[in-house]
Amino acid sequence: QSSCLERIAKQIRGKFASQNKSDKDDLETEQEYKERWRSIYIIYFTMFLISLGFSIIVTGVWPYLDKLDPTAGKEFMGYIVAANPFGQMLFSPLVGWWSNRLGSIRLPLLFSLALFTVSSATYSSLELFNNYRKHWMLWTRFLVGVSSANIAACRSYLSAATRVSERTAAVSMISLAQVLGFIVGPAIQAAVVPLGDEGFWLIPNKLKLNMYTASGWINVFLSLFNMYLFLPHVFKEYKIAGREAMVRQGKDNERDTWKQHRPNYFATWTLIVAFFVIVFNFMLLETLATPVTMDQFAWSKAVSLKYMGILMSVGAVLAVLTFASISPLCKKFSEVKVMIWGGFLFMVLGRALYIPFNNDPPQIYDSNLKLNMTLFCDKILFNRTVGDQINIFNETWLQEIRPNKETIRNMTFNCGDNLLGCPSSQEWCAYTPAMTLTQFIIGYFLTAFGYPIGVTLIQTIFSKLLGPRPQGVWMGLMTGSGCLSRVMGPVFVTHIYEEYGTIWTFGLTTAMMVICLIWLLYFNNILIPVEIEVLPEAQELKEINLVTVPLDEKNEEESNLK
Repeated sequence: QSSCLERIAKQIRGKFASQNKSDKDDLETEQEYKERWRSIYIIYFTMFLISLGFSIIVTGVWPYLDKLDPTAGKEFMGYIVAANPFGQMLFSPLVGWWSNRLGSIRLPLLFSLALFTVSSATYSSLELFNNYRKHWMLWTRFLVGVSSANIAACRSYLSAATRVSERTAAVSMISLAQVLGFIVGPAIQAAVVPLGDEGFWLIPNKLKLNMYTASGWINVFLSLFNMYLFLPHVFKEYKIAGREAMVRQGKDNERDTWKQHRPNYFATWTLIVAFFVIVFNFMLLETLATPVTMDQFAWSKAVSLKYMGILMSVGAVLAVLTFASISPLCKKFSEVKVMIWGGFLFMVLGRALYIPFNNDPPQIYDSNLKLNMTLFCDKILFNRTVGDQINIFNETWLQEIRPNKETIRNMTFNCGDNLLGCPSSQEWCAYTPAMTLTQFIIGYFLTAFGYPIGVTLIQTIFSKLLGPRPQGVWMGLMTGSGCLSRVMGPVFVTHIYEEYGTIWTFGLTTAMMVICLIWLLYFNNILIPVEIEVLPEAQELKEINLVTVPLDEKNEEESNLK
C-alpha cells in the first residue's frame, strides 16, 4: 500500500514540473525557468484558496443561518450560496479587462485578495450585527464572489506562462487545485466542529469563535499568506507561450501564429455547456448535503457537519487518487473517451442513485413548534427578537419561577435543536420514501470519482482546442459558465427540493446529466484536438536553438538572427 501511495505522490509531483526539461533553451535562463514555475505554483495555490473560500462554508451555512435567523428558510440559504458565484460572474470580465490593461495580474490579485480577507472576516463577525443578519450574510458572500473574479485572470496567465509541452499538466493541476478546494473545504469545516455551537468568546459578550465562524477566520489567514506570495520579490511574471509559438512556427509576431490554428467553435461551446452541467450537478451535492442529511437521517447540525466533513475528506482522497489515474488512462484511451465514460457516466450514476424508492417516509417534526421554541430562547436567553413570536409559556409564570438557562433549554427541547428529521412545512416529507444512508454514501463516492475526471479533462481539451492564441476571453467564458451553474444550482435546487422533494430534485438533475452524456457521445469526434504541425523552417530554427554555444558566441548569433 505504501509503494502505491509513493507512486501516486511521484506522479502528482511530476505534474508540477515541466514535462520535458530539455525544452529549456534560449527562450529563458535557468533562473527565469525557476521563477516562472514558482509563479505557476502560486497560481495553483490561489485557485485552491478561491475554491476553498466558496466550499468551506457550504456545509455550515444552513445551520449558521438558522442560528442567526431562524425565520430565513432554506430558499434564502440558496440565495446566500448563489451570491458568491453571482458576484464572480459579474466582475470576472472587469478583472480580466483590468489585468489586460495593466499587462500584469499582480495588482488585480492583491486587490481581490484584500477584499476576500475583509469579506471573510465580516462573515465570521455577523453576531456583532443586531438586525438584518441574513442580509449581511448575503452581502458578505457576494463580496467573496467579487473577490474570486480573479479566476479568469489566473487561468489566462497560466496559458501565457506555460509551453505547449507543459500546458496539459498545468491545466490538469489547476483543475485539481479547484477540485481539492471544493472538497477540502467541508473537511476543514468538520475539523472545527469540536468548537461546538457555543465556542468561546473572542470579544466578551459580543463575538464568539465557534464551529460556524472558525471557517471564515481560516480563510482570512490563508488569504493574508496568499497576498504575501504576490509581492514583487516572490511572484515574478513570465509569459513564454507567445515567444515559443513564434519559434515553433518561424513567425515574426504572435498574431501570425494564431492563423495556423483555428478552433472549432461548435466543439468549444459544447465543452462550455458540458462544464456548466457538471459543475451544476456537483454544486447540487455541495449545497444540499447538510440539509438532506438533516432531513433524511434526522441528524443534528453538529452531527451532520461532522459526518459530512468525514465523508468529504474521504472524497478528497479519492479525488487525488482519481487525478493520478487520469494520465495513465489517457495514454491508453483518448481524453474524450475518458472524459465521457470516466467522468460523465459516474456523475449520471451518482445522481440516479439518489432517487429514493421502496422505503418509509423520513422522521418528521413539527416545524412551527421548533420555530417558536427557537424564537422563545432568542428572546429569553439572548434578549433578541426575530420576526413575529408566539408566547408558548405564560410570561407571568416565567417571572415567578425565574428559570435558569439549563431549565429553559430543557423546557424547549434545547431551544428546538432536539426536534430532528424532516420539517412538516415540507409536505412531501409525509409521503416520499426516505433516502438510505447507503444510497447517499455510494452516490457521493461515484461523484468523487466522476467530477475530478470530467472537470479536469473538459478544461484540458478546451485549452488544446483553442491552440496557441491568447485564451483570456475564452477562459473567461468557461469561468462564467461555471459561475452561472453555481448561481442557478443552489437557487433552483433548493427551491425544487423544498417544494417537491428528493424525487423531483434528483430526477431532474439525472435527466440533465443523461442528455449531456448522449450529446457528448454523438459529437465526440469533433472534440478531439488537432495537432499543430511544425513548419520546416521552424524545425530548422528549433534545431539551431538546441545547439549549446559559449556565451559570447551565443550573443553574436542572436544578433545575427535578428
